[in-house]
Amino acid sequence: MIARTWRGWASPSTADDYQHHYETDVAEHLGQVPGFRGARLLRRRDGGEVLFTSITFFANMDDVRAFAGEEPERAVVEQAARSALTRWDEFVTHDEVAVVV
Repeated sequence: MIARTWRGWASPSTADDYQHHYETDVAEHLGQVPGFRGARLLRRRDGGEVLFTSITFFANMDDVRAFAGEEPERAVVEQAARSALTRWDEFVTHDEVAVVV
């Protein structure tokens, strides 16, 4: 299984908007991707901003490409997310999941 990790930052005034976007639009889209195995959205204060860390799980890199396209290292940031975030990582990391407890 592959874990895809990405970070984005929002102002406190738009953080709830981003979280709602993730819970609705992103979740719906991911649920339609073959090989999608789940997701977690982490949230914490980071100075004057709110840091979100998204970890999505896919069966393999072919399934990641079905979601992210032919450049799977490039972040997928929809317009609604761009409107709520102040900045984000342009690239993601992919790790093999070694242990699930």
